[in-house]
Amino acid sequence: MTQIKLKIKKGDNVKVLSGKDKGKTGKVLRVIIATQKVVVENVNMHTKFQKSRKAGQPGQKITFAGAMAVSKVMLIDENSGKPTRVGYKFLEDGSKQRVSKKSGKAV
Repeated sequence: MTQIKLKIKKGDNVKVLSGKDKGKTGKVLRVIIATQKVVVENVNMHTKFQKSRKAGQPGQKITFAGAMAVSKVMLIDENSGKPTRVGYKFLEDGSKQRVSKKSGKAV
């Protein structure tokens, strides 16, 4: 089985393209390569109610960002501030660099 490469990485700023949070932007907190999902801060928020662990203490309401498909987000170009696709360019030293398709500059 081959390793799947994703063009979105941890720390990238992305814009949500579809779903209940369409149009929101945020920073990628986590990338799950096996399921091709990303966790974006303050997007796709879920609420979980946790029972009290000790008698006499109240339970807790926990909110957290859920994972969403990587195809629902698009990288925001740092130069123009608009969503862009990601391409790759090989440098003279042989290393590979991510490039914005919209501006042509390095991401």
